Amino acid sequence: MSVVTVDCGTTNTRVRVWRNNVVVAQASEPVGVRDTARVGNHAILAAGIRHALMQAMAQAENALPDDYIIVASGMVTSDAGLCPLPHLRAPVSLADLAQATVARYIPDIALHPVWFIPGVRNTLADISTDNIGMMDVMRGEEVETFGLLALHAISGPAVIILPGSHTKFVRIDSEQRITACATSMTGELLDLLTRQSLLAASLESRFSHSPDTDYLLKGAQSCRESGLTRACFSVRLLDLFTRATHDQKAGWLLGAALSTDIQTLKTSPALAMTPDTRLIICGKPPLAQALTTLINADPFFTAAPLLIEEDEQTPLSGVGAIAVLNHISALKDRLHHATGDVL
Repeated sequence: MSVVTVDCGTTNTRVRVWRNNVVVAQASEPVGVRDTARVGNHAILAAGIRHALMQAMAQAENALPDDYIIVASGMVTSDAGLCPLPHLRAPVSLADLAQATVARYIPDIALHPVWFIPGVRNTLADISTDNIGMMDVMRGEEVETFGLLALHAISGPAVIILPGSHTKFVRIDSEQRITACATSMTGELLDLLTRQSLLAASLESRFSHSPDTDYLLKGAQSCRESGLTRACFSVRLLDLFTRATHDQKAGWLLGAALSTDIQTLKTSPALAMTPDTRLIICGKPPLAQALTTLINADPFFTAAPLLIEEDEQTPLSGVGAIAVLNHISALKDRLHHATGDVL
C-alpha cells in the first residue's frame, strides 16, 4: 500500500510519501494552525499543505500509484485545523483510533479524500482548578505512541516520554492502550530563552549538540534549590564571571529546564508514577539523552529508562498513521465511495 502522511503541527507541516513502509519522498512547509489563528481563516494552512503535498508527490514520481491513500494527523484536526474532530477520551487503543478516523474530500488541498486521525484527551468529567492536573490533551503524539509500539517490543504498563517543543508523557496500560498523558512546554521555553531572551548573547543564540553532562546535573540541582528563573539567570552569571564554555552554559540551562519535566513526571496525578514504573524515552538528542541522564541520577526512580533514538527514516508519526490505516477494514472500497464522513 502506498500512503502519503501529513503531519500538521502548530507552526510546521511535514508530508511524506511511503512505499512498502519506506519513505520515498518528503517535503515540509512552515505553516500550521497558528496561521489560521493569526489570519482568521484556513487559506494559508490549506495552501501550505497543498504545496507540500505537490512537492512530495513530484519527488515520488513513478513510486506513487493512482490508488494511494492520504492520511493526516496532528493539529489539522483541532478547532483551528481543516477537519475539526473531538478528542477521543482515554483509554484509547489503536483500534479505537482507527474507528474514529474519518475521510473527507477537501479540494483545496487534494483531489483524493484525506483520512483524518483525531487526538486523545484524558477522561475527566468536571474540570476545575482543583483537578486541572488530571486533564491533558494531545494531537499527533497518539500516532507517534502507536508508531513506537509498532516498531518496538514495548509492553505496558509504562510511561512513554516524547521530548520536543511540547514534551508529552504518555501512560499506556497492559493492553497497549493510551490511558492518560501530561504535557510540558520545555522545548518551547528553551527556544525562547536561547534565542529571544537576555541569555541569547551568553548562548550565542544557539543550542548545543553536546551539552556538558556535569553542568546539566548542576543546572537541574540549581533549579531544585533556587527555582527555575534563578537557575536560568545563572547562565548569564556563568558567562560574566567564569570561563564556562558554550556547551557548559547550554548544559546548565538544559538541566534547569528539564528539572521541571522530572518534577512533572514524579508528581503528575494523571501519570500516577511510582519509582518502579517502566519508562521509555524516544526522541532526538540532546533532549532525550539529557532526560535519561537526569532520571538515572534521581534517587526517586528505581527502574532505568529505556532510551530509543527515533530513526529519521522511519518517523513515528508516519508509522503510527499507517498502523491506524491498517486497522480500518475495507479501506480501499470505502475510499471510492467517500463523500464526507466515512466512519
